[in-house]
Amino acid sequence: MTAAAPAREQWDDAAAAAGTRVLTPGVDTSHLGILYLDGISVSFDGFKALNDLSLIIDAGELRCVIGPNGAGKTTMMDVITGKTKPDAGTAFFGQTIDLTRLSEPEIAGAGIGRKFQKPTVFEQHTVYENLELALKADKRVWPTLTARLDGAARDHIAATLDTIKLLPEAGRPAGLLSHGQKQWLEIGMLLMQEPQLLLLDEPVAGMTDDETIRSAELFVSLAGTYTLIVVEHDMDFVARIAQRVTVLHEGGVLAEGSMDQIQQNEQVIEVFLGR
Repeated sequence: MTAAAPAREQWDDAAAAAGTRVLTPGVDTSHLGILYLDGISVSFDGFKALNDLSLIIDAGELRCVIGPNGAGKTTMMDVITGKTKPDAGTAFFGQTIDLTRLSEPEIAGAGIGRKFQKPTVFEQHTVYENLELALKADKRVWPTLTARLDGAARDHIAATLDTIKLLPEAGRPAGLLSHGQKQWLEIGMLLMQEPQLLLLDEPVAGMTDDETIRSAELFVSLAGTYTLIVVEHDMDFVARIAQRVTVLHEGGVLAEGSMDQIQQNEQVIEVFLGR
């Protein structure tokens, strides 16, 4: 099993190979890793939400993050997306982009997309229009008012509709979609921004069994083209999609490995079952 110390060693090796880190455009994944968290600590009124958290995510990986309530999962995503600045530690996107120096919009523009548990879509607009509104483009007032979709943009929307399995619903108002379909639409809206890393917070909460299965198929299909970090409490769903699982507890990494390894880990069993 891999925990914080081995992750720290991997970080040191990568840092040594990369040399001095300088903020530059683009995401350098030449050392395979796309996200490096090292020694991250965050405190709120004396409570340590994250405690020396170290984690490496490889480019194209589908990583599941699990843990009991209060383990630090949401705070970890807040640090990655710039909502919360760490008290200590470093957070890099690729080899060169220091996330602690960027604002939330800058981090989103750099290629990190985040989906919250509750879907947020424009319910009065059609599915197609939602994707059109999310298209990565100049969002200033005049360019937006005068923008016209070109062939490449229309192809991008059509391909995204096909990916999220909502092509038959393209002309339907988003407010009429099922809960699961709204979740897929929001993921499609993130894909329109051309991210490299997707953070998905409890994406199958409230879904039917069929929607959950279809979501698993979607996430597995996205892995490789995109890097996904999925925070989820549904262990059956995690077992269905997991390539590698990280268990957080009391703000740090308790265990890491395949789902089989995690299920057999005595420390993990004790934390989840309270033995």
